Amino acid sequence: MKKLVFLIALLRGCLGSPEDLQGKVFSFPEDSDTAYVKLTTDKEEPLQAVTVCLRYISDLTRALTLFSLATPSEDNAFLFFKKKPGLYQPHVGNKVIDLTEVLEEKGLPGWVHVCVTWESSSGIAQLWINGKGSVRKGLKRGRSLQGKPSVVLGQEQDSYGGKFDKSQSFVGQISDVHMWDRVLSPCEICAANEGSYFQPGNVLNWAALQYTMHGYVLLEKMVPTYNSCNNNNNNNRETTC
Repeated sequence: MKKLVFLIALLRGCLGSPEDLQGKVFSFPEDSDTAYVKLTTDKEEPLQAVTVCLRYISDLTRALTLFSLATPSEDNAFLFFKKKPGLYQPHVGNKVIDLTEVLEEKGLPGWVHVCVTWESSSGIAQLWINGKGSVRKGLKRGRSLQGKPSVVLGQEQDSYGGKFDKSQSFVGQISDVHMWDRVLSPCEICAANEGSYFQPGNVLNWAALQYTMHGYVLLEKMVPTYNSCNNNNNNNRETTC
């Protein structure tokens, strides 16, 4: 019986079967060009719109990568990059815009809920930090994301599935990663930020995630951090938006 359980666990790890990661985090403990998490999606249709949301905590002041999606034809097909504190850069089709954080947090680092939205028809991209939206700017109007996506956490892909740069790696913890093939409404983003009920991602879903970890990455339970006592991201709250 023990051998059967072991074989099932081994096969699950190799095949990357969907797993519910609610209440867990990926920890990236140090600078690296080898540590990353590969996320798998079955969706291969061209993307005309995207919303990516996640929570992270990091005390880095250098540039870091939050989310990297490459296609066989474009390494920065959809990249969510933080250039420095307060300045985020979404990339679509290797074009980039600057979006400034609405309200910078002062003092010790705490968990941040971030979302970035983009739609092809209007070209409008927007950043959301802890439920507050940024200025809306144009980015690659009329473009679609085509080809089988390669999605990576912890590194920026400078080629399809690899060619990582240590100076752009993520150090810290990442959780609650979701991706949709549409632009979420402000109310839906508010609900995701507050941890109340929302429709999970239909491209990537943290509650049913297929993933493989590479290098020095840990899967851990979420533990209290600096701002946990006053954190508005309470899973028992109901959204009021």
